Amino acid sequence: MGIGLTEEHEALADAVRGWAERNVPTSVVRATLDADEETRPGFWAGLADQGLLGLHVPEEHGGQGAGLLELVVALETLGRAMVPGPFLPTVLASAALLRTDEPAKARAELLPGLADGSTVGALALAPGLTGRRTDTGLTISGSAEPVLGAALADVIVAPVTTEDGERWVALDAATLTVTPLKSLDRTRRVARVEAADVAVPADRVLTGLEGEEVLDLASLLLGAEAAGIAAWCVDTAAGYAKVREQFGRPIGQFQGVKHKCARMLIELEKARAVVWDAARASDDPADESGFAAGVAAVIAPDAALRCARDCIQVLGGIGFTWEHEAGLYLRRASTLRVLLGPAKDWAGSVATLALDGVRRAVEVELDEDTEPLRNRIRAEVAELAAIEDNKARFTKMGDEGWVFTHLPKPWGKAASPMEQVLILQELRAAKVKGPQLAIGAWVVPSLVTYGTPEQQERFLAPTLRGEMAWCQLFSEPGAGSDLASLQMKAERVEGGWKLTGQKIWTSVARQAEWGICIARSSVEPKKHDGITYFLVDMKSEGVDVRPLRELTGEAMFNEVFLDGVFVPDDQVVGEVGQGWKVARNTLSNERVQLSSGSGLGAGTKELLGFFTGKDLDPVKRAELGEFLCEGQAIDLLGLRLTLKQISGHEPGAEASVRKLLGVQYNQQVADFLWESQGAMAALEDLSGPTGLWARYMLFSRSMTIYGGTTEVQLNVIAERMLGLPRDPEPGK
Repeated sequence: MGIGLTEEHEALADAVRGWAERNVPTSVVRATLDADEETRPGFWAGLADQGLLGLHVPEEHGGQGAGLLELVVALETLGRAMVPGPFLPTVLASAALLRTDEPAKARAELLPGLADGSTVGALALAPGLTGRRTDTGLTISGSAEPVLGAALADVIVAPVTTEDGERWVALDAATLTVTPLKSLDRTRRVARVEAADVAVPADRVLTGLEGEEVLDLASLLLGAEAAGIAAWCVDTAAGYAKVREQFGRPIGQFQGVKHKCARMLIELEKARAVVWDAARASDDPADESGFAAGVAAVIAPDAALRCARDCIQVLGGIGFTWEHEAGLYLRRASTLRVLLGPAKDWAGSVATLALDGVRRAVEVELDEDTEPLRNRIRAEVAELAAIEDNKARFTKMGDEGWVFTHLPKPWGKAASPMEQVLILQELRAAKVKGPQLAIGAWVVPSLVTYGTPEQQERFLAPTLRGEMAWCQLFSEPGAGSDLASLQMKAERVEGGWKLTGQKIWTSVARQAEWGICIARSSVEPKKHDGITYFLVDMKSEGVDVRPLRELTGEAMFNEVFLDGVFVPDDQVVGEVGQGWKVARNTLSNERVQLSSGSGLGAGTKELLGFFTGKDLDPVKRAELGEFLCEGQAIDLLGLRLTLKQISGHEPGAEASVRKLLGVQYNQQVADFLWESQGAMAALEDLSGPTGLWARYMLFSRSMTIYGGTTEVQLNVIAERMLGLPRDPEPGK
């Protein structure tokens, strides 16, 4: 799925993709490379007939009356196909004209032609033109370069510096000297625009159009095309990695290639998320739309450039040849990045907005027809909020299904994704917090799915009330992420099993009353078979918990030794020998969640708290902005995941990507905050801020390990999302 999430957007993308495949084959694209001069493409009329040039233009001006979100869906698809010609410059010009207040005459004269393809447009982002006032308008002189698509344009929207400040004008190209320039992207070229005392009538001097607004539009539209470029590069690299063999196996099986492709997919999904949000924000207040556009300008063009470069690396020598299309995508991605301006400048602007209190809220917006359901939920939540005693409130929430609303009754509310969102929103608005289940949150779904009625009755109610503490006995010294290689033995005895072996990295084992444990009950040819899932009473004879002091100096983790620990048959969950299925449920259970920002470690909230009120030099401000953009992209991935679930789609790449990015982000932010203290970071005063940031920095090293190492998560993304071949079994 691309930038758009709705069925209508999918249908639009499919239609544009089909048109491009029929009308713009690779031969058409390559024909533009060696042409002496750029010409209007032969498919231009057909492109206009599809209504794509006027997707965002109101019907009164001859357009389709859709919006910018529909336009970026089309731009992503056309960018993926490397469609040459002036589509992007033209829609950029018409989008800018739609932002003007006056004169209405300019819109009425120019927009119909831009929408039906009879007029080709361009927009100058580069300064250089100057103007002086006259009785009839302005007189323009000077030159601006490079201007994308100017050589083919009939009308050029451009900024002009006057004694009254910057003004924007719509210039007839016939009154200008337009000189094509040797362009990096030969499929869509740039030119120099020169004016020598060109008279511009008052009805072509655009009011209400600001430079920042135009740049935001450019960020959105160029970012959409960048997402399409990244998508082609990801698919091309992954497709090649599946079939290209070296050293007797597909190169996609080598972890270095696999991880590179996974990183490319991550960049693509971030680009899609931020461009999607910038399109949604385009009609919001200027500060919010500017924030969203700034994030898109930082993330999307860089994503295209990284993916284009990495695609060539995966392709190897063939990608470096003139005949392969990868070079075309690199040229276009590079051009988009430099035309939009340095990412660090955009990042600095995002930081300035955020420090001034501007944020782009990441919230699920639901239709008005959900109001009756919301009102009922709100009334029920109000009853919970009225319970002052935490224990009593937790009991009511656990017994009435408020803790895991997606689970079937009586353990949950059997809530649809839509209802889950409403419940979460109302609980958050009323500041009603439920019991903190910790590891119990992983136990409950597995017991609901695989537990016997007796197990459910015994364990679920107290766990959901927050009365029963759990730990997870999965990892072993020789089986961390590779849980199927575990060695703990489960020996059949009368009435149950005896468990013998060692577990490690067990959080809160000293406080836990019960543990979920997987152990090998038989040796099978397939290592995922022969594993059984047990519920272990942590007070049982033979359980030895030893604190494992971490590099922070604390001891949250533990080693747990089981020496012939007896577990009765009624504490086996699921079928004997099929515990891997239960464990997978524990590790992968997904439910709808609302984005809460930074997650477990340091994040956006901590960033803004640390830097607010401080004087920042441009370098530090840009660094801060880059982190804020990354955090926003991660939150948007979560929002898109929620919206997909609401609409009935299975969680896709966003789920895996967001998990990986979230912990990396927390880790990187912790390092950045600690380092930003300067020499004071050498202190670890636990009574002051240096101790706080030191602890964040030190503890964050665990975050890319304990939830599944980054390297394993990259393997998962590459194999499950991109279909790259799995690593070979040892000995094969």
